Amino acid sequence: MRILTPMQATLALAVALGALTAPASAQLYVSLGAPPLLPTYDQPAVPAPGMIWQPGYWAYGQYGYYWVPGTWVWPPQQGLYYTPGYWNSASSGFQWNQGYWAPQVGYYGGVNYGAGYYGNGYVGGMWSGPQFLYNTAITPVGPAVQTVYVNRTVIVHNIVRVSYNGGPYGLRVRPTPAQLVILRGRRYPLTAAQRLHIAVAARDRNLLYRVNHGRPVAVVVRRPLTVANPPPHYQPIHPAAPVHVVHAAPVVHPAAVVHPAPVVHPAPHPAPPVHHPAPVVHPAPKPAPAKPAPAKPAPKPANQPPKPSGDQPKPPG
Repeated sequence: MRILTPMQATLALAVALGALTAPASAQLYVSLGAPPLLPTYDQPAVPAPGMIWQPGYWAYGQYGYYWVPGTWVWPPQQGLYYTPGYWNSASSGFQWNQGYWAPQVGYYGGVNYGAGYYGNGYVGGMWSGPQFLYNTAITPVGPAVQTVYVNRTVIVHNIVRVSYNGGPYGLRVRPTPAQLVILRGRRYPLTAAQRLHIAVAARDRNLLYRVNHGRPVAVVVRRPLTVANPPPHYQPIHPAAPVHVVHAAPVVHPAAVVHPAPVVHPAPHPAPPVHHPAPVVHPAPKPAPAKPAPAKPAPKPANQPPKPSGDQPKPPG
């Protein structure tokens, strides 16, 4: 028996829900700010014949807007084209209109998603019987793809990166009568692989707009995301942990280099104190008193009478 991690269980549930035939017109309403601008990208080459490009877009989840990378996907059956989803202004917020599969490409708000989806229809390839042909003037192909053609007549009316329709700053493109017919016709919901791709993208903190500021690391991926094929530099979002904005690392100047602090080991238990006798302090010897200098004899007075010498005559008796 295989035990799933919490993330794998969540994604498995998302796949199970995605496998249900939910209506293709399912919508999400967001009463917050407008969706961000679309990032620019280079489309990867087609991995295998028959795969169709699903452009990337800004989705909305528990932590705000997040980027769903563009990728190559398998259609649910031959002969179907993918119509991307789009945001439109509604009331005091924005409404997401989910993408779908149909025999023709329908209306997607006039949004220029690039790589053949330039706001109206799709010029990156077309079905020819059971084979899908790729327009190499738009779509890069690998050596394994031989079903190609070239059509350089591509008219792009929208060259802006606005990701929504309507509102004071949104696109002003309305659906054509033919697109309205497609919208009322039979449509097929996203495949399980597409829904799993979205679920994995929603769990990567690097794809959150509040983290990447409109510059996601993985704008496109060659194959749909799965648990075994996460986005590059994948960092899961932990529900218990708040999402912090990642800023650029500060520049460390040479004068501000921080050296590692020395390791501080815990102090050992104090040993019982050892009492040593106090050292005997001997007073410093006093210096011997200086001897007084010998007194000099007093000088004899000059008027003292001279002593009689022995050769002087004795007085008479």
